[in-house]
Amino acid sequence: MMNPMTPELLAWLTSIVGAGNLSTAQADLDLHARDQSHHPAHPGDVVIWAQTGQQVADILRLANEQRIPVTPWGVGTSLEGNCIPLFGGILLSFERMTKIVEVHADDFQVTVQPGIGHRDLNAELARYGLFFPPDPGANATIGGMLANNASGIRTVKYGASKDNVLKMQVALADGRLISVGSRSIKQSSGYDLLHLFVGSEGTLGIITEATLKLMPIPAHMSAVVAAFPSVEAAVETVVAVRGSGLDPAALEFIDATHAVMLSETDGVDLAAYPTLFMEFHAAHEATLDYGIEMVREICDDLGAISVRATTDTAERKRLWHARHHSYEIMVRQHRDKHFFIMDVAVPISAYPELIGYVEQIKKERGITAYMIGHAGDGNIHVEFPYVGEDEYAQAMQADHDIVLRALELGGTATGEHGVGIGKARYMTTEHGAALDVMRSIKQALDPNNILNPGKIFPALEPAMA
Repeated sequence: MMNPMTPELLAWLTSIVGAGNLSTAQADLDLHARDQSHHPAHPGDVVIWAQTGQQVADILRLANEQRIPVTPWGVGTSLEGNCIPLFGGILLSFERMTKIVEVHADDFQVTVQPGIGHRDLNAELARYGLFFPPDPGANATIGGMLANNASGIRTVKYGASKDNVLKMQVALADGRLISVGSRSIKQSSGYDLLHLFVGSEGTLGIITEATLKLMPIPAHMSAVVAAFPSVEAAVETVVAVRGSGLDPAALEFIDATHAVMLSETDGVDLAAYPTLFMEFHAAHEATLDYGIEMVREICDDLGAISVRATTDTAERKRLWHARHHSYEIMVRQHRDKHFFIMDVAVPISAYPELIGYVEQIKKERGITAYMIGHAGDGNIHVEFPYVGEDEYAQAMQADHDIVLRALELGGTATGEHGVGIGKARYMTTEHGAALDVMRSIKQALDPNNILNPGKIFPALEPAMA
């Protein structure tokens, strides 16, 4: 049972962070009441901007004693309602915890506070010739990326957030501030608590510092853009490239509608066909050239209409800028619409069947849906524009059916958006008895359920047939 916020509690919280780092102003509450998803807004009772790990721990200790819910907030770019404070209480923002604590350049590591955006981090790391590989598109915070196990376009080569973190400081519900993991690359000491907290969406503890793996900025990079006459041909090419022994740093699929929008709005030269964006990294130019030729042959063999490769930095950045801003472009072109965005992931061998199923739903039901995804790791995002309750219900049903199909194909209900609110209903179907183990862990670490309540664990099973 959660307790309401009181003037006395606000005074205690103010004593922890200072008056300038706490607000009950409606404008601040509204600004932190929703993320970029379709889920309805729910404001907290107070927004607190923590500045140190110890402040976070002290806030949690007080909240736990007083049974006040706490929802962590990075920058609000999540897509499943992950950071919406469903039960009010404390909205704990990390927007002022943005320090780079230390760069361990010789170890290819960096230690940061959780509120720094990954793009801002990489801008600073560039002077060392290093970068943090996971790239979810938006300038998501490192803490949010780790809490959600975000991935993005480079996952196919470098892995997701979970694969690029070594050590974290975590504040627990009872106010303990613990260290998990190690700066040593090899770790076999005790339980893997590090990865227990990664992807837990702030329901087990709150990340207050992280040491990340870094990679050298590649000496040579190329982009390849290939257009295909059909979705089927493009998706079959994804499987062929992955099976060829090539090591793409990115392998992205966009449908014909996205190709047109990006070409018209962002000035990139794309044909109105299903298209693959690929990127390759290499230490030697000859290795890069060989990979490009192999990709060209694969694409030609599978019926590509056009294949274009470039090593020009400006052109490559222009292509990826367009890819990263595809959602914003789509929203601008549909100003009268809302968007329901979902994602799932399957084994790469099942990717053609999954994409074919989405195409079938679109055709049979006559609904509008756009596809764009990190095809190299079997991840697809389906975007449904809608107006009114009927179209929203259609999108919900399509989402439901696509999730169940992905699970049947050996995949997951959420490839990189996390569980949050929207995917909680599928946790039992996906995890079975393992979900009970997750509940036991939650109970052990957060017995009063103050940490981001209402997320991950299903209140009800799916209602749809």
